[in-house]
Amino acid sequence: MKSRLLLVLVLSVFLLAPVVANPNGPPWTNPMGGGLTVETGCTCHGGGVPSNDVVVSISGVPRAYALGESYDFTINLQHASYANGGFLLTDYGVGTFTPGEGTQIVTETDGSEPGAVSQSAPSNDWIVTWTAPSSDVGDVSFSLAGNAVDGLAGANEGDNWNLLSFFISSPESMTNDDEENLALRTISVGDFESLFVAEENPEAIEAERQAEIADNFFTNGNLFYWTTLAIILIGAVVQGEFYERRFGGGPTHLDMRLAVPQGIRRGILSLGLLLVLGWAVDDGQPYGAVLVLGMLTLWAMFGVYRTIVQARADPEHHDLV
Repeated sequence: MKSRLLLVLVLSVFLLAPVVANPNGPPWTNPMGGGLTVETGCTCHGGGVPSNDVVVSISGVPRAYALGESYDFTINLQHASYANGGFLLTDYGVGTFTPGEGTQIVTETDGSEPGAVSQSAPSNDWIVTWTAPSSDVGDVSFSLAGNAVDGLAGANEGDNWNLLSFFISSPESMTNDDEENLALRTISVGDFESLFVAEENPEAIEAERQAEIADNFFTNGNLFYWTTLAIILIGAVVQGEFYERRFGGGPTHLDMRLAVPQGIRRGILSLGLLLVLGWAVDDGQPYGAVLVLGMLTLWAMFGVYRTIVQARADPEHHDLV
């Protein structure tokens, strides 16, 4: 029983170890296929083969190094669908790496450092510092493995990885008069066109379509509701005025001692609503809010009009004391 449990634990370790975007960082050697991860890749991802769908880039790289000089490398992954992933970069122990935020020095199982740096958590746009050797050792070769992951638990075929190899020339190939050699460069591998050809997720497309339908229904529903309400209110006011003048003898008389303060109050209200309406239109407020403010403004202005008409109406016998 104990031997079976031990076997399960050992197999689990081997299955989980070779993950480039592992939160604990990728392994130096690839237990799935043998060899170094920076040279063979992470064969447990993306069907076990490199993919040009992920563009692996490193910038800030000199054409030739100066003795003991430090350079800040920026490592970037680009993918049409995935934003984060992991990396593993080595100079095979020639220079010295200083990890930056989100990165770490790679160690082997015995605690030794093979001269490599990796991510410490799935992310992107890492900055690591490489210090050139203090003596001329000739050209320095680098290998970089980058893996863009889909965010699902564990390694799977949805992940994509790619490999990049480059070298930095020895100091003897650099001259101070050669501006091209002094300039830093960006080195990339992968198909940039693939970044614009993301596979469309049918569920995401359907969700977007449903959201658009709901938004149109809400917008048009508000449009029809508030428009219909405005028409009904205007019709009611016009109908009331018509029946009052035709069958009621016109508006009732309002004494000037009451009409003046009432007209002032309604005038101030009309002016305030008019200013708020102007702000709503200028600020691009929703159609329903603008229509409601417009109706309230018209209602207040109609109140001023009613006050004036009632003040000018002839008094009837029941209006006199």
